[in-house]
Amino acid sequence: MRSLLAPLIVTLALAALCCCEKGKGMTSWEGSWDVNPFQLYYEYYKSPMEQMHERCENYPPCDYLSDQIGFSMAYNRFFGRY
Repeated sequence: MRSLLAPLIVTLALAALCCCEKGKGMTSWEGSWDVNPFQLYYEYYKSPMEQMHERCENYPPCDYLSDQIGFSMAYNRFFGRY
């Protein structure tokens, strides 16, 4: 137990030193982020239409038919109405 305690204390001390130094080591882009909440949402979650496109692209007959007659008709043929 004591052999694990010493490295843990050293690691925590170094982490505290790194976090407390605000002026040193900051790059120019760290303070200039202008993040919109909607951008974060759409970055992680796909729209239903995009999910349907991926479903059709991952099924080769639907993908081939969508190139011939269009996505909506191909999707309706293989997966039903959307």
